[in-house]
Amino acid sequence: MSAATQFYIISLLVFAAVDLLAAYGLNLQFGVAGLLSFAFILFQSAGAYAASVTSLGPDTANGGFQHYILGSTLPFPLPLVCAALAGALLALPIGLVTLRRLRSDYQAIALLVMSIIATDLVTNDQHLLNGAAGLSLIPAPLQNRLALTQVGYQWLFVLFCIVVTAACYLVMRRLTKAPLGRAMRAMRDNEQAALSLGKNVVWLRIITFAVGGAMAGLSGGLLVEFVGAWAPSGWLYPETFVLFTAIIIGGTGNDVGVLAGVLLVPVVIAEATQFLPSIGRPGLIAALQWILIGVLLIVFLWLRPQGIFPERKRRFPSAEELSRGVPRRRLSIGASAALNGRQGAPRG
Repeated sequence: MSAATQFYIISLLVFAAVDLLAAYGLNLQFGVAGLLSFAFILFQSAGAYAASVTSLGPDTANGGFQHYILGSTLPFPLPLVCAALAGALLALPIGLVTLRRLRSDYQAIALLVMSIIATDLVTNDQHLLNGAAGLSLIPAPLQNRLALTQVGYQWLFVLFCIVVTAACYLVMRRLTKAPLGRAMRAMRDNEQAALSLGKNVVWLRIITFAVGGAMAGLSGGLLVEFVGAWAPSGWLYPETFVLFTAIIIGGTGNDVGVLAGVLLVPVVIAEATQFLPSIGRPGLIAALQWILIGVLLIVFLWLRPQGIFPERKRRFPSAEELSRGVPRRRLSIGASAALNGRQGAPRG
């Protein structure tokens, strides 16, 4: 296998792991808690910036041609820890402003506006984050300390990304299966019912926002350490809609569905359009990619809104079901529907 082919496969795997990690964070906010976080890419970008500046050192390094703040040189893996913290810490004030009093649709609008404002601010202020030029020459972690070839190091980085994504998935799954995760789903399904049970929905939203922001920041840190550059133009709000499409198509609230959606949308569709022959004006193929994603989203919202793998909902049997000898365990909706159908049959 040629080096170019290996690099293409490596890049594809790294991007898939990063997108999957980000999608799990967004699924926690949207699929589990029901929060329309249109500013999700903002947390991912903040994590990427934090990982960049904590690896580059002060802005006087590398000839001083880049202007940024909070520059330092931290040993690996502290830049990734800073990336996760940056995503979480940015999510906290934004969540406190937008999630306390605004309704869900107004929350989505406010978050989208914040994402646009932040992008314009960073792009036009050169002394803040180096403006539209962004950051470059970001060192790869531990590359100088490992006696590996360039290809060998990249394969090791792929393995590291997979391990980090799997670890975050296990933490997220443990969280969603815990009472906290059930409270998030209760808030999503019926906020008034959750309030009547004594749940602090504002606190639940903030926790969800912070955890999802941390996962977004970590995914951005992994990506920027692989690419070696950061620029605000690479973290625009339309990228959030790609992740939303992946989650909706795969199945909101379903871990397997998120995996399937990420493999289908950001990986298969995005890459398949790159192999199309050049036709029409320049940029038509890139536009076709967005068209395909939009059409696919509309089709699924119309024909199968629950996604490829719907969320598996469970409920406890009622008192009447228990009196009829139903075991004391949680039943799936399908089993409950079948049981209710038998109970509704005419009695002889």
